[in-house]
Amino acid sequence: MNQTKPNSTRTSHSQKTMNQWHQLCTKQGYPHISLTGNYTLAALERIWEPLAAELTQQAENKNLYWDLTGIQQMDTTGTAMLWRAWKAQRPEHLQLRPEHEKMFKRLENLPNLQPEGKRRDLLWPITTLGGLALLLWQHTLSLIILIGQLLIDVIYLIRHPVYIPWREISANLYRTGAQALGITALVGFLIGIVISYLSSKQLQLFGADIFIINLLGISIIRELGPMLAAILVAGRSGSSMTAQLGVMRVTQELDALTVMGISHSQRLILPKVLGLGIAMPLLVMWTSAIALLGGMVAAELQLGLNYRYFLTALPDSVPIANLWLGLGKGVVCGMVIALIACHFGLRIKPNTESLGEGTTSSVVTAITVVIIIDAIFAIVFSDVGLA
Repeated sequence: MNQTKPNSTRTSHSQKTMNQWHQLCTKQGYPHISLTGNYTLAALERIWEPLAAELTQQAENKNLYWDLTGIQQMDTTGTAMLWRAWKAQRPEHLQLRPEHEKMFKRLENLPNLQPEGKRRDLLWPITTLGGLALLLWQHTLSLIILIGQLLIDVIYLIRHPVYIPWREISANLYRTGAQALGITALVGFLIGIVISYLSSKQLQLFGADIFIINLLGISIIRELGPMLAAILVAGRSGSSMTAQLGVMRVTQELDALTVMGISHSQRLILPKVLGLGIAMPLLVMWTSAIALLGGMVAAELQLGLNYRYFLTALPDSVPIANLWLGLGKGVVCGMVIALIACHFGLRIKPNTESLGEGTTSSVVTAITVVIIIDAIFAIVFSDVGLA
């Protein structure tokens, strides 16, 4: 067997090193390549790239005879290099040692990992909508089951009032209500100033300064007060509830409660729903009052409208039905936010990545549902409090 001579008389050091690992010759009129040495990670580390490139170039010749019997040691690194050079297909003419034959058979049994061309799926809109519809149905079904379980718990607690979790309800009322007074007051006051300032600019053009009271009263008490409070609570308290249940899932506290025979819904979910259902109308009233205060300050500075006249004319300009409508929105939105937060919290898997995704999904879903509830209230009660 004669080794092929290089094209130039001076051969680089890398070429000399590679020639130690394979030899090219012509045997019986056919081109042959004989691999020798050790094809292991330690042996091929320094000449991996040039050797792999040359073997890939030689593999383009389909009539080439491959003789691997001269390889003394070979590990998965060597087999992977040869398999990649052969483009995941055994050459037609190949001679192996029995122990190496098993290694290449394993590669042949692996699924095809070569990247295939992306096929354009013409039905992708239908499949995407179907997946979203199925996901929506799963969430809806889980929420219905959760609501049913809460109703069963309420009936049980009515029959056994000694088991009512007063401490948990009080703690949730404090966390979701009392601790949220500062942020709701700040946002409400600023929103009231902005609306009053912008509205007064337009009303001055028509000489209708006095109607600033009607505009502020209806918009804040009926719509903006409940919406601002609900969105702030969804982002603040809703995310906190979801994260709390998620951390309990990660730390296996929920499993411990199950082992001890303590109901999740009675001790964790029901107090949150009741606490937020009680706190939300109070927050709505607080936010609306502070927003009206900000509007009153802006009306005094911009239009010179007296504070005493503003407070005297407000009950006549805004029917009391608007206040009850706003409080009703607060109760519904508060309980829905708590249900959604607990629903996503219980669905969190015991890993940190799922915790972040679940908290984000909880806040986005809660805010979206709050806006939908407000739209439903606006349509159903369109003739209430506006006459």
